[in-house]
Amino acid sequence: MEQCAAADASRDAGEAQWEGGATSYQNDTWGSLTDIPSWEYVGPVELITIYDCFCDRTRLRILHLLGSGPLCVCHFQEILDEPQVKISKHLAYLKARGLVEARREGQWMIYSPAAKPSRELSANLACLQDCASEQAIFRKDAERRRKLGEKIKVGSESCCPSKTRISKKICCS
Repeated sequence: MEQCAAADASRDAGEAQWEGGATSYQNDTWGSLTDIPSWEYVGPVELITIYDCFCDRTRLRILHLLGSGPLCVCHFQEILDEPQVKISKHLAYLKARGLVEARREGQWMIYSPAAKPSRELSANLACLQDCASEQAIFRKDAERRRKLGEKIKVGSESCCPSKTRISKKICCS
């Protein structure tokens, strides 16, 4: 109940900011994400934003994997067996909305959960971790991550294999 009250307060604060000068929305022009004011995704992540991010299977899988610690883009590629472009687009989507953070280590981008998540985000990420154990795809992802073992030591020389050692995919290029 308290979490619902916090979500309502967060929404009311957003509406108050909204009334202050977002002409794009007042004119009902919902053309693209560029119409959204820059303050929209700054600060605590709102409940609607969380569920927008949770409504995609790949993003859920990414968030589930990040629950066990930071990962490089190449690790997501290997675990999820998806192309780098798809992974990067979903990570950018999550980052723009404040659910994940990124840092560069050499040539690699390392992603981790938001350092200071809102109470709503923390609760929903915890629920995802609990519910994921019941789904085969999430268990498979967790097992693949476990098998990566030493590779996942972010910042190590073996974070991502060099291009010459990769047969099918180019990692972290």
